[in-house]
Amino acid sequence: MSPSLIWKTSRRTISLGNRPRIMGILNVTPDSFSDGGKFFEPRDFEHSNLESGSIEPNSEHERLRIDAAVAAGLQMQADGADILDIGGESTRPYSTPVDAATEIARVAPVIKRLAPQLNIPISIDTSKAVVAKAAIEAGAEIINDVTGLEGDPEMTDLAKRTGVGVCVMHMQGNPQTMQDAPTYDNVVEEIRDYLIARRDACLSSGIELEKICLDPGVGFGKTHEHNFELIQGIHRFTDLGCACLIGHSRKGFIRKRLAPLVEASEREFNPMAGTLGVSLAATAAGAHLIRVHDVAETVQAIEMFNACRRTLDRKST
Repeated sequence: MSPSLIWKTSRRTISLGNRPRIMGILNVTPDSFSDGGKFFEPRDFEHSNLESGSIEPNSEHERLRIDAAVAAGLQMQADGADILDIGGESTRPYSTPVDAATEIARVAPVIKRLAPQLNIPISIDTSKAVVAKAAIEAGAEIINDVTGLEGDPEMTDLAKRTGVGVCVMHMQGNPQTMQDAPTYDNVVEEIRDYLIARRDACLSSGIELEKICLDPGVGFGKTHEHNFELIQGIHRFTDLGCACLIGHSRKGFIRKRLAPLVEASEREFNPMAGTLGVSLAATAAGAHLIRVHDVAETVQAIEMFNACRRTLDRKST
């Protein structure tokens, strides 16, 4: 990992040397594949204030939801997160899209409350420019777009005008179709070529190289075997002159790989253990950023992994 590599947001610079930076996931959706519903009540938005231009909560249930999400975000910072990624629309396989107004109602009040209390940047996980704009106005510094800034024709210009950092991800298809029959001749090289093209498109539009992060999109239009190939090929994504993020947390390929062990033990599946295993593999491969749900456990596991690696390196010299 190059100690000189950085990722710039609209307000600060993130150093990417020494260890992978941790992006903590804060989903405020009812149907996220992992933690959906944790900070959401369907009745929260029955009387939305969006038509009046307000993002203030207008019910006790909504205030409680926002309080819980804010507390979770602050805890992630205390646990060692370097970035907080907030999303208001699930992108799990076969998820149902939501309209922009609903998405804004979910994320903007949380970001507005959190931003002044954090010492780390907030990323907005969205593919809609109008949602990203509202999030940026509320305090977000990064756009994390699963469509690679291609899903909304206004997204690239918004990123350029506001000076935010961008995370550009690869996805074959869309969340409703991506897992139907993902096919590649060479998954690592094809996605590398795509990310190079998206990087160059961002540069041509006026987005600085140091504001670009590339994400090969583990779990987005890939088979389980493709996902393992991407982890094995991380080095092909970290040499492109900008940040590389790996987002594998609690995804289906982990459950499938561990299913025989779980069944043999007759214990309930715990996605954290497998996720930590992939996080350490990504660390060893030189990933610059890792996006996870379980921040404290990931930070501690990586700290111990690197401490052991340093000790082994000293003994081998």
